[in-house]
Amino acid sequence: MSTLNVSIVQTELHWHDAERNLVHFSKIVAQRETEPHLVVLPEMFTTGFTMHARENAERMDGRSVAWMIEEAANTGAALCGSLIIEVDGEYYNRFILAHPNGFVEYYDKRHLFRLAGEHEHYSGGTKACTFLLNGWRIRPMVCYDLRFPVWSRNRDDYDLLVYVANWPERRHLAWETLIRARAIENLAYVAAVNRIGKDGNDIRYVGGSAIVDYLGKNIVELSNTSGMASASLDMAEMTKFRQQFPFHLDADEFSLLSAGGERRIALP
Repeated sequence: MSTLNVSIVQTELHWHDAERNLVHFSKIVAQRETEPHLVVLPEMFTTGFTMHARENAERMDGRSVAWMIEEAANTGAALCGSLIIEVDGEYYNRFILAHPNGFVEYYDKRHLFRLAGEHEHYSGGTKACTFLLNGWRIRPMVCYDLRFPVWSRNRDDYDLLVYVANWPERRHLAWETLIRARAIENLAYVAAVNRIGKDGNDIRYVGGSAIVDYLGKNIVELSNTSGMASASLDMAEMTKFRQQFPFHLDADEFSLLSAGGERRIALP
């Protein structure tokens, strides 16, 4: 498919109240004015960004994943966002994508936010993933991943980067700058979804969710407002630009090791 219709959802989150958040997002998605192929929700959209992993974790066969599958089936659009998932006593900040046919894919956040102690409460992912949707190759990322360009490097294996986040106001300039940098350096579209409002730790968020093209230009932006914004991404135009300006052909080859250098990290 040459075009991909993407909708981003930016809103406040109810602290540690999954059911209330699910009802809230159902209402927003139901009010959509376009027919998207992909709907993107924020990071930890059922709880807010919390270190209370054990108390708020769900399983892959739990209520929130079931809700994502149901919403995807009802809307005919793939639905994605991250939530807290427990597997065999380990907790993950897991990016989940539910397809309309019920198929579910996931990516576990690689870079855990040390300043909030996320690495003390969650296990990090060890594998970069690429999801396929209507012929588009989608690379999922979660919040702090945005600061690490090597992890986001396009090796001609994706067309759209998706970042879901709870990125606070105090570092908002970095958010705005880095989502554009990732689009420009990777010759790819970026859909970046943040939240607004205050969380249970009294941390303030001012949004800035946006869909950015491969030139680093905003196609749509939600600023500090609650709601949904949509854009139609054009594969043919992006491919044409990549052919005219093949910067990727001069990119450095590399391999990834874990932070301590003791093991290799899997790339697609």
